[in-house]
Amino acid sequence: MDAVTLSCAELSTREINAALAGLPDGAHARILEPWGRHNLAVGLTRPITVEIDGNAGYFVGGLCDGPDITVHGFVGWSVGENLMSGTLRVRGNASECAGASSRGGTIIIEGDASSRAGISLKGGTVLVAGNAGHMSGFMAQAGVILIGGDADHALGDSLYETVVYVGGKIASLGSDAQVEDLAEADVRLVEDLVKLSGFDHIDPENVTRVASARQLYNFDALKDQRY
Repeated sequence: MDAVTLSCAELSTREINAALAGLPDGAHARILEPWGRHNLAVGLTRPITVEIDGNAGYFVGGLCDGPDITVHGFVGWSVGENLMSGTLRVRGNASECAGASSRGGTIIIEGDASSRAGISLKGGTVLVAGNAGHMSGFMAQAGVILIGGDADHALGDSLYETVVYVGGKIASLGSDAQVEDLAEADVRLVEDLVKLSGFDHIDPENVTRVASARQLYNFDALKDQRY
């Protein structure tokens, strides 16, 4: 099937997203001249392929369940927010809150990610080739974050069950985050993520594993209840 071409210079965001939502399974679409447009390719629920030829704005690929989206440029805040399944690849840098509350699927950022990458992650996978900003992994509840470069301050603050792997240096850990020994299962997992992302600069045997110290969220709800 030939690719469907949609131009932001000619169509509104609503028109572009409606056209994408109406495509059949397996379709391929290209979005031209995005010029930092917000909310592109959101709410898609079919296994289609979408390519965005240029920089995009906020919430690209948000609320999606199944598509394969590639942005040939940089993106703004919250790329892939609440992603359910599918793949979202950014061939550049990402602004704040990449993968916020993602529940599934994979977000691949080939550049750097700004602060709070993977915030409140609920089961997805966020892979960053370069550096990640402060408080990345904040309140992340499940899933995996892999940072190929350095992590800024307060990494994994208030972390729950998400595991964060860092290939570079960690400026500081957040509250209730701790460094743990790397097990063979961790190495195998990172190897798989490296193959998936193409981040060959990451050595799976030389990443740092960060997980929850389990002091802030384990409690008995009935412990102090009075009747």
